[in-house]
Amino acid sequence: MTIDKDVMITKAGADDGPGMFWRDLWMSVKNPEFWALSAWLDILVRTRRSKLGVIWLLMPSVIYVFVLGGFLRGTHAHRLNDFLAHIALGSMAFRSLISVVMGSANVFNGNSSFIFDGRVRLTDYLMKALGRAFFDSMMYVPVVAIALAMYPGTNLSGLLLAPLTMALIYLNALWLSVLFSMAGARYPDFSELLGTISMLMFLLTPIVWYPESMPQGSLRGTLMRFNPFYHYVEVFRAPIMGNPVEPASWWFLGISTVVGLAVASFVYRRYARFVPLWI
Repeated sequence: MTIDKDVMITKAGADDGPGMFWRDLWMSVKNPEFWALSAWLDILVRTRRSKLGVIWLLMPSVIYVFVLGGFLRGTHAHRLNDFLAHIALGSMAFRSLISVVMGSANVFNGNSSFIFDGRVRLTDYLMKALGRAFFDSMMYVPVVAIALAMYPGTNLSGLLLAPLTMALIYLNALWLSVLFSMAGARYPDFSELLGTISMLMFLLTPIVWYPESMPQGSLRGTLMRFNPFYHYVEVFRAPIMGNPVEPASWWFLGISTVVGLAVASFVYRRYARFVPLWI
């Protein structure tokens, strides 16, 4: 097995160069048969023994929006319809990111058999994690549609902007998946750490509460604005609800996209060859 791993490490590093990540990513995008089908099959396997099947995938969004939203309605002065739309949009954006983060930590270990067989284009597995997260987030669409139909202030221009902001969110999810997948392959306990942090990030992100409860200048407001998930959620949700987006959030989204992808390209080029050895 050691010889096989050494061969794969050499093969993975043979075509090393500044564009290695982008070259592999482009090849994965051009050939989606493996990762797209694998992502969809993973979702089907999770529900194949239940009578309701994929309908169970709608349950988290229903519980988050209508059950949790109705329960917490009394803690806010906003109308119920406003609060439901606020939770629906926020949880959809948050789920898109956190699914990638959580799925990426184990993506190489979970596909070790394919990697040991010589399928060392690691971007296939990163795209699989993104594809699975995308399918999960699409389960929020029916609930979000219902919540927005009940919300009288839906902004049409914000809806038209939503696909662009979601695309930017997934670009950030891409570079996050590179970093977290490498860390997960190198450190086996990393996924457990992420599982603990994910709940904390949910509570620190204004999904079941409103950002204005943490005003700028206050300690809590500063901590909220240091939370990256806050900015990702706000640039997606605020325009749809007809609310202004803080300029800092747009700046954060732009800078994190450019810098994050550059860092991911470097990390992939530097460490991808070691993944077969780590797992």
